[in-house]
Amino acid sequence: MTRAQALVADAPPPRARLTGVVYLLYFLTAVSDEVFIGRHQLVLYDIVNLIAHVFYIAVTLLFYYMFRPVNRSLSLLAALFSLAGCANDVLDLFNLAPYKINSVVFFAPYCLLIGWLTFSSTFLPRTIGVLMALAGVGWLIFLTPLVHLLSTYVQVLGFIAEASLMLWLTVKGVNVQKWYELAAARGVAAPPAP
Repeated sequence: MTRAQALVADAPPPRARLTGVVYLLYFLTAVSDEVFIGRHQLVLYDIVNLIAHVFYIAVTLLFYYMFRPVNRSLSLLAALFSLAGCANDVLDLFNLAPYKINSVVFFAPYCLLIGWLTFSSTFLPRTIGVLMALAGVGWLIFLTPLVHLLSTYVQVLGFIAEASLMLWLTVKGVNVQKWYELAAARGVAAPPAP
């Protein structure tokens, strides 16, 4: 057994179901914030918005570790885009953002990269990868004048793509054997168990 295989053999599973549950908590928190609280209760809205961002940062880090065996560099790049988008949102929440940048600039490439990583993995369904990549392309429309014509369709596509990934991870997880095989082939170990 090579050193890389030994590292992977001792590594815990990719925590896919945990990722799905944290993703679900993000969804529930973000939707509750918009639907039940709303911007008219600004302090409570901001608090729940911050909690939602904490969940999304956790999802981002869990995705980074889950997709490292597929492509370590692209997984890191995706995580950096997501973290930059979260930072931009949080700074904007407190009116501290130095520039007014729409966070879609960060989350569109993030969805594209997660779509590619999902599609390229052998441990998740490729159709979910295609949906995520299409959602990423769709989010780019928010940066064009076409946003007024297509925003509803893009939002529905984005919801379907992200909900599909979230539900798949929560219910089915990943094919752990294929994840370990890919991790062994690439010499990538998962983070140590907490």
